[in-house]
This record gives sequence, structure tokens and C-alpha cells, in this order.
Amino acid sequence: MNDTHQHVKWFRDSSPYINAHRGKVFVLHLDGEAMDHPNIGNIISDIVLLHSLGVRLVVVHGAAPQIERQLTASGASSEFANKVRITTREILPLVQQAVGTLRSDLEARLSMGLVNSPQHGAEMLVISGNFIRAKPLGVIDGVDYQHTGVVRKVNTKAIRQQLDLGATLLISPLGYSLSGEIFNANSTQVAAEVAVALAAEKLIYFTGKGLRDANGDVISELQVNDIDESQLDTYAPLRLAKFACQRGVVRCHLISYAEDGAALEELFTRDGTGTQVSRVSYEQIRQASARDVPGIIELIAPLEDQGILVRRSRELLESEVEHFTVIERDGMIVSCAALYPFETKGELACLVTHPDYRDNDRGELLLASIEQQARSLGLQALFVLTTHTTHWFVERGFHPVQLQDLPAARQTMYNYQRNSKLLEKPLATPLRVKLPQPGADNA
Repeated sequence: MNDTHQHVKWFRDSSPYINAHRGKVFVLHLDGEAMDHPNIGNIISDIVLLHSLGVRLVVVHGAAPQIERQLTASGASSEFANKVRITTREILPLVQQAVGTLRSDLEARLSMGLVNSPQHGAEMLVISGNFIRAKPLGVIDGVDYQHTGVVRKVNTKAIRQQLDLGATLLISPLGYSLSGEIFNANSTQVAAEVAVALAAEKLIYFTGKGLRDANGDVISELQVNDIDESQLDTYAPLRLAKFACQRGVVRCHLISYAEDGAALEELFTRDGTGTQVSRVSYEQIRQASARDVPGIIELIAPLEDQGILVRRSRELLESEVEHFTVIERDGMIVSCAALYPFETKGELACLVTHPDYRDNDRGELLLASIEQQARSLGLQALFVLTTHTTHWFVERGFHPVQLQDLPAARQTMYNYQRNSKLLEKPLATPLRVKLPQPGADNA
């Protein structure tokens, strides 16, 4: 497939996500390191593209390295306690100066509209203001953090009014008190609080390298119960992603600010490039329903064309869909399997996984689900008829059997032309049930 065809396919595949994201509120967090990175220009272009696609955006920026450079240039310094900067009255004006300069630079970048630039014609309105009411972090373990603060309240009404007007909100890590004081807040915490207050669809943290496992591979998904925040710093993005999801944000994402196009791949493809955090996995194993028939057809059609699976008509699938279990990944059926009970045994049929998702043991997950269903029906064994995957089933406890070992009702439907191998696996619960149903040779 040439580059043009790849582009067309990607664009078509992204259309469900474009429709799903339109009109939704996304909170994006760019820390100071991201602002310094050479890829920031591409990130800005992607933010403008999201705006053009109808996403309602709130951008929260950090400024830690910029503040440090401002302090150094002025011959000043600051102390840290528990990795949090102590913002004294003396350095507060320098913090304000660094944050203000960075905010102005970011506004200018988002407002670009030069011909031949990605922002050309966008006419993006960027609004910033005193949307964050803050309070002092206080004295902790004897340390007075002075003008270092935390979010007390987010002015959601004002933010929503601007979003309704089509503006993109730009929020800096400075908060204001009713008494007129200014507090230097942590931008990751600001982003989380804003996302929670707005009940945002997504909170996206642009991080250094993304979240990786011991082998260096990106961790694509985490559920909040999998995250042990006791092992994380107070303002770690992963910790705050869990906080946000627990309080109503639909999904949080941690993506690399160093990778060109990471945000677009994360938001407009099924697999993305970063780590998604959610309360419930976006990959679900469940019983199939009538609405899944088109997805099952699309999944099994290539194997039917190759003769690996017996062809099933749409009408047959619609009448038998209640026998199917599917794995759905973000709206796409990526795996399916069917269970047909015959007397004391059940037939495992049509076990298929999409070629792009034949990892993470989805076949084994479906097999375990089918076995559990069979036990709940009181079946004594599972059997399978296969022409190509004998070894896979043998490795999972199936053993060869003869035709006469099949239930009588299934023997009469055996297709001698296919000459399928017969395999069986005993189950733990030896109870008899009556539910003879039609079946078909499996791959």
C-alpha cells in the first residue's frame, strides 16, 4: 500500500473518533519541559487541528524550567521540600514574570496563521484569565510553603462561557485568592482539578517518555484499581490521572511530548501511542447482541473466504448471535467465539481474533469465558472441530477424539468434505442439561 492509500485509510478509520470527539471538552497539560522541546511546534499544530475538528479545548501549561532560568538570570534561587518549590515573597515576582512570558509565547504560537503553516485559516481565539482561585499549601511537616498554593476552586461558569463562544482556554499555574494574593500552583494539579470541575471527556498529560513497563514497552492501558499512588510523587501525572478518573473524567492519557503526532495517534486510532487510564477497561469481553452482527461478519469474512471457517449467512448469525461472546475494543469487535450446547457437551465454534490483535492472549480469554459458560450450563466437556489450529487447542488441554464421541445430534451434521479434526476438553462439572442446538465446523 503506497503512502497515499495509507493516508486515505487512516483518514477513513479516524472518522468515528472525529465524530465522537466533536463538541467534547479535552483538558491538555503541557509542562515546561514540553514547552522547551523541539517538538512543541508540532504539538501546537495538533492542538489547532483538534480545535478545527470541533474539540472544546482547555490548555494548562507548566513553567518549572522557565522559572528556574528566570531565577538564575536574576541571581536568585529557591528551595524545594518534597519536590515542591517553596515560593517566597521575594521570588514570586520572578515566578510571575516567567509564567507570564511563557503564557504570552504560547498565545502567540496558538494564534499563528501564516500561509503554508498548519494554523493557516484556523482563526483560533485564545483566552486566558483568572479562572483559578487558589489557597496556600500551608505549613507541612514544619515547612512553610508561603506563596506556593493549590487549587481551591475552578471558575467553571466562566470557562464554559468562553468554550461556548468557540474559544480555547489557556490556563497558567498561577491562582488568585479573594484577598488578592497570588499563589504558584503545580500545573499538573491545576490540570486535574480543571478536568474534574468541567467533567471533561479527556485529560491529556504530555510527559517525557510516556509510561513503560520493565521491558521498555509502552503500557497501553491502566485501570484506576491497577495504580498504586503510594509509590508515586504527589504531583505525578499518573497519580493525578487516577484522581481525575475517580472523580468523573471519562479517560486520561499520558503521551510523549517528544513523539511527533503522538496526540493524534492516541486520539484517532484504536491502539494509540501512550497510556490510557480509565475506571473501566475500554476493551470489554461480553455476550454478543444483534448490533454486533456486522462486526462479527467483518471479523470472520476473511477466514470464510480462505475456507478456514464454514460460511455463515447474515440470517444465520442473527438467529444464533446469543451463542456468541465477543471482545470489543473501543467500538470494534476484535475477537469472537460461540458456544453451542449438545446434550452433555458444548461445541466451541468460530473462535477468531483480528490479525492486528493477536496478542495479549485474547484467544485464551475467550476460551476461559466459554469454559465458564459451559460449566454454568452443567456441561461435562467442550469439543471443537478444526482444520488449521489443532496444536493451539492441544496446548490448552484438548485431546483428539473420534466421530462417535460427539453427541448424536452433532454427528449427523458433520461435514465429511472438510474432514475437520475432532478435539475435546473435559470440564469440571458433570451435570446433564438439554439444549440441543445447531452448530458448524470451527476453524
